[in-house]
Amino acid sequence: MKNIYNYLKLSDGLFCSGMPTPEQISSIAEGGVQVVINLATDKSEGWMPNEKELVEAQNITYYEIPVEWENPTTENLNKFLSIMDRHKHEKILVHCQANYRATGFIALYRFNSLGWAEENAFRDLRKIWNPAEYPIWQNFIQKSLRAQS
Repeated sequence: MKNIYNYLKLSDGLFCSGMPTPEQISSIAEGGVQVVINLATDKSEGWMPNEKELVEAQNITYYEIPVEWENPTTENLNKFLSIMDRHKHEKILVHCQANYRATGFIALYRFNSLGWAEENAFRDLRKIWNPAEYPIWQNFIQKSLRAQS
C-alpha cells in the first residue's frame, strides 16, 4: 500500500491515499484493510470503472461517495461520517484521486465525530495539501466545522 500515490498511514486502523492502480488493489488486502471508501468521481484521473468488483473480490467492503472537486456537499460529508462511524473498529482505506478529498473528509471526521481539536484533526491533511489554496474547499471546511460546533 505504501506505493499508492500520496499514501498516509494515519493509525493502525486508518489509511488514506490517492487513486490506487488495479495492480495495487491486492496490496490493500495484504495490508489487512477491511473497508475501502472511494471519494473520487468518474472524472478523476486514474478512475477505475471496475474498482468495486476488484476490491470486493479481495473480500473488502467497498463504498463509493463521488465528491465533485468543485462542489463538495454536506450530503457527501454526512454519508462519509456515517460510514466511518459504522466501521470505526475495522481497518479503513479512504482514497480519492490525489488524497486531497480523503484527507479533508478524514480531518472533518476527526473534528466532528471524534472531537479532536482542530489543529490536531487537520495535521495530516497539511502533509498533503493546503485548503487555503482552494477557496471552494476552504469554504466547505469552514462551513462544515461551524455546522458541528
